[in-house]
Amino acid sequence: MLIKRCLPRPILSLILMLVWIMLSDVITYGSVIMGALLGIAIPLMTQRFWDAQPVVKKPLLLLRYTLRVMVDILLANLEVAWLIARPWRRPRPAFVEYPLTLKRDFSITLLASTISLTPGTISANLRLDGRSLLIHVLDTDDEQAVIDEIYNRYERPLMEIYE
Repeated sequence: MLIKRCLPRPILSLILMLVWIMLSDVITYGSVIMGALLGIAIPLMTQRFWDAQPVVKKPLLLLRYTLRVMVDILLANLEVAWLIARPWRRPRPAFVEYPLTLKRDFSITLLASTISLTPGTISANLRLDGRSLLIHVLDTDDEQAVIDEIYNRYERPLMEIYE
């Protein structure tokens, strides 16, 4: 219990420590001690601002989701580059209102972040009632296809992983 109180976010503490050591450019006792102190102090000082950690119900599906997002980011980069490289083909931008089935704030945030990370799309607004997300799409002529793709590739797996 003492460890949980001193290290409320152990992974964050480890990452902070490693980042400090890498920033100090040389591994010395001082940089390791300072990294450890920062790794303990920062999570302790900020813990009241953190939401409860979500429970991952299907860790293997989370790994598959992460890999899918990474591949989608790569492919979307290529698609946007190809769109830009062909000036005779004009993009067809559109705002799409995406109806959300996710309920938890963390899941909605993760979906909106995933959409924004993928080149060619960006989450522009979440309605106050939390029922829909406004998405700007760089090139589409079929809004329903965009909605179906986001649901099948991102939202449905997030529901299985976190909800």
